Amino acid sequence: MTWLLEPPGPHPATRLRTLLEQPAGGPALVVPGVYDGLSALLARKAGAGALYLSGAAYSASLGIPDVGLFGLEELVERTRVVVRACGLPVIVDADTGFGGALNVVRAVRELEAAGAAAVQIEDQVSPKRCGHLEGKELVGADVMAEKVAAAAHAADRTLIVARTDAAAVEGVAAAIDRARRYLQAGADVIFPEALTREEELEEVASALAPAPLLANLTEFGKTPLLGAGRVGELGYRIAIFPVSALRVAAKAIEALYADLVATGTQVPWLERMQTRTELYELLRYQDYAGLDASLARGWAAGSPVTEGGSEQA
Repeated sequence: MTWLLEPPGPHPATRLRTLLEQPAGGPALVVPGVYDGLSALLARKAGAGALYLSGAAYSASLGIPDVGLFGLEELVERTRVVVRACGLPVIVDADTGFGGALNVVRAVRELEAAGAAAVQIEDQVSPKRCGHLEGKELVGADVMAEKVAAAAHAADRTLIVARTDAAAVEGVAAAIDRARRYLQAGADVIFPEALTREEELEEVASALAPAPLLANLTEFGKTPLLGAGRVGELGYRIAIFPVSALRVAAKAIEALYADLVATGTQVPWLERMQTRTELYELLRYQDYAGLDASLARGWAAGSPVTEGGSEQA
């Protein structure tokens, strides 16, 4: 069945809350980063239970760096594409919320309408920087708490993820203090970014328990790649891998293009390609074709088509 007729089921936020209700101490929920509908479909096929629409990966897919250059409308549209494609709960990286508290209210409302299960905002000054680079600047804790409160007020069912970059700027103790403020303001999940040692992850988790925490296990960054099992043991409920898929895809595409330009043929790459059949199966091509045919039959017979794609008797 295609998303055109697929029953919506429980709200994505409800499904994400259920996933987060698992007892603490087990492996963290593995949440792959995605950046378009195709990557979302591939993550779902692999068995992912939730996805992360990464601002870094999305920016890269637009050919721009992760410095807050895309707009809210662009992010809303990409969120809608990803949610429709996969039907899974999606955590959406909304950077600094696109402005002040009033802008955050609009961002949450728009992204929730697009199907976001959770909206993430952070306490950097806009324009933001990648969380694992130097030179980050923070807004005041009061300013961010106001944004979190605005986000929580705006949300109907969507969860609010509050990210703090304070560990790299003000120290781990300050990050813990800020996280407590954000929880009091209404955050559902805390995302302490760019912790540099396992001991820091453990310190933050211990100080903020039992609040749900998110660990960013991005490559080539400051946080050790401990894996979902270990960060789960430390007290984190979610482990995101925000840019992993894009990095692998970009490396493979780069190599293909180099060979193609140099040799003029793609033949040596055929065994490494997804086949036409595999792509059509992933996209559920036959479901769309079947729906199209049933609509044509129903129209010709003068009978409406049911949600299952068959004509009513």
